[in-house]
Amino acid sequence: MGWAGDSVLVRLGVRRSNIFAAMLMSYLVSVTCIWTYLVATTPLVFLRSRAMVYFLISGCLQPLFARALFYEGITRIGVARAGPLRGAEPLFATIIAVVLLHERPGIMVYLGTALIMGSLWLISGSRGGAAKWRLVDAALPLGAGLVSAISQTLRKEGLKILPNPFVATAIVTSTSLALLISFILLTKRVNLLRMPRQSFLFFVAAGCVAVSAQVTNFIAIGQGDLSVIIPLLNTTPLFTVLFSGLFLRSLETLSPRIVVGASLMVGGVVLITLR
Repeated sequence: MGWAGDSVLVRLGVRRSNIFAAMLMSYLVSVTCIWTYLVATTPLVFLRSRAMVYFLISGCLQPLFARALFYEGITRIGVARAGPLRGAEPLFATIIAVVLLHERPGIMVYLGTALIMGSLWLISGSRGGAAKWRLVDAALPLGAGLVSAISQTLRKEGLKILPNPFVATAIVTSTSLALLISFILLTKRVNLLRMPRQSFLFFVAAGCVAVSAQVTNFIAIGQGDLSVIIPLLNTTPLFTVLFSGLFLRSLETLSPRIVVGASLMVGGVVLITLR
């Protein structure tokens, strides 16, 4: 629900701004909240932990790279399509587990994967009632799902060494913020960070929602099996479609294909979880 709420708020904010401003505000809110909490409650000796390596690499991939792909996907094809496509992460997680970790999933995982593939076809092929967009634009939220699956694996390894979700959130988000600022300065795109007051308020609200989702994400990864947690995290499509229908009626149109596709996506997630 948190990631879905973040998507809707970003969609409302980028009407008069852009994804760079959205990401900057999201990271600034997250970093400020988390580091304030850590400095007040936790000794900083955790900075010498081997887990920092995993969190730093993960921060290079997600949220920065994954969120950039996803936010750009939102601006091109809308939340209702980008959200469910971003939810293909369990498919990529299953492939990584089979190819690299030599896991042998049961039949329920393969059935769930088949449902997810069917949902991708339905959502990608649904263009009625929407602004013109290219099929290749669907690769943006799909790419976000792949990057996220890789990043979550690294986070799990880091949390095995240092099981503190607040530390993990702080390091990952700070890394992404540093990379984003470096990219903006090197490419001389500082002008993109200007935003009207209305967009600023939407982005700050999105950042508050995102940091809550991030912390609960790390808590879940640290306490549960990755093969179960990743599919559960990807019930997000159900809420993106619901929230789009409630709050984005003037910006996006929900076709029956999108609704059916999102339902299939969630059905595939449920099957994988029940394996």
